[in-house]
Amino acid sequence: MDKLLVHGGATLRGSINISGSKNASLPILAASLLTDEEVIIRRVPDVSDTNYMVQIISALGGEIERSSGTVRIHNKSIVDTAPYDLVRRMRASICVMGPLLARTGRAVVSLPGGCIIGDRPVDLHLRGLEALGATTEFDSGNIIITAPKGGLKGAEINLRGTHGPTVLGTDNVMMAAVFAEGTTVIESAAAEPEVEDLANFLNGLGAKIQGAGTRRITIEGVTSLGSIEHTVIPDRIEAGTFMAAAVIAGEGVTLHRICREQMTAITKIFEDCGHKIIFNEAGDSVTIHRGENPVGAEINTAPYPGYPTDMQAQMTAVFATTPGISVVKDTIFPQRFMHCAEMKRMGADINVDSGTAIIKGVKQLSAAPVMASDLRASAALVLAGLTAKGTTTISRLYHIDRGYEHIDEKLLQLHARVERVKE
Repeated sequence: MDKLLVHGGATLRGSINISGSKNASLPILAASLLTDEEVIIRRVPDVSDTNYMVQIISALGGEIERSSGTVRIHNKSIVDTAPYDLVRRMRASICVMGPLLARTGRAVVSLPGGCIIGDRPVDLHLRGLEALGATTEFDSGNIIITAPKGGLKGAEINLRGTHGPTVLGTDNVMMAAVFAEGTTVIESAAAEPEVEDLANFLNGLGAKIQGAGTRRITIEGVTSLGSIEHTVIPDRIEAGTFMAAAVIAGEGVTLHRICREQMTAITKIFEDCGHKIIFNEAGDSVTIHRGENPVGAEINTAPYPGYPTDMQAQMTAVFATTPGISVVKDTIFPQRFMHCAEMKRMGADINVDSGTAIIKGVKQLSAAPVMASDLRASAALVLAGLTAKGTTTISRLYHIDRGYEHIDEKLLQLHARVERVKE
């Protein structure tokens, strides 16, 4: 098991390339199950979550080659049961349910267990698939979902949940509806760029999907799909994380391979706090300069195009040493503040209550041994360590390896002083 040593005090400078989106890659990899022809997917990040998804597809019968960010998949014939030993490692594996149901008429997937950042039920997924005519049963911890003899039928489906639209639920229903007879309309659909990227992938295969990226998606059923070469969109959360690193400890950091229009909410907060964010004309590169007199801000997470919950932990790290008082409220995952207790060990002044963190900026944090509890929390601890006095030791690094491609190597490119060592 690895841990990361972050030696505080280094000034970040230079440039890096942002990887392809982890959250877009996972459903796109799953969507390859819908076709029996070869697909090529480029810029798939080398992270443990995508590695697990590749293993799941292979276990379902897919032939896969992976090299330098490019994944070639040929699912000539597949089985309908995803292996528990792989599915249990990653909650996002639930997104194989829709394509398996559409392709084979049946899907058997383990019911996801608990999650450190709070309950993330799959009832909306099942409600959407049942609206298409599928039946659901539970047996020995598995969800068994079966299409009717005549196949799935188009329907109007509302996917709004308690905390807003469901991203993976939208993905699952959209993938299942590709082969449903007639027209399917998803209301209150997730509008995230990752959902739109999945729709673009499916349309490239021959699907007929309109409205992805809005709250209303329409799918006209087709009978077969073909092949495609597709490049995954940039990871806006990785880009936001390195923006945070730049304003915490940088002196002019440039990020390449980004998409400006997908980062509006993230960029605005940094600018409101007094930092300088300069995009090139094409909007695919950005240079970040730390403000001379930064100020705090108030953040309320919300579904896209609102401020992403996946960036609240990183901004908590930014606010920990920003003068004044900042407020971070997570309306999507109110329990997602495990990183705050660890940052308090580093001297941060944070009070968490009922899904809201109130942060009073301190002059400097001090290094301490800390423990990552989830993917974004671990990123926040890395950020906190960049300016802390001394060396911060972050254990359970496997959390960060789920979603950040070679984060230690990219930090070294920016002249940070970090070391990955064995525990």
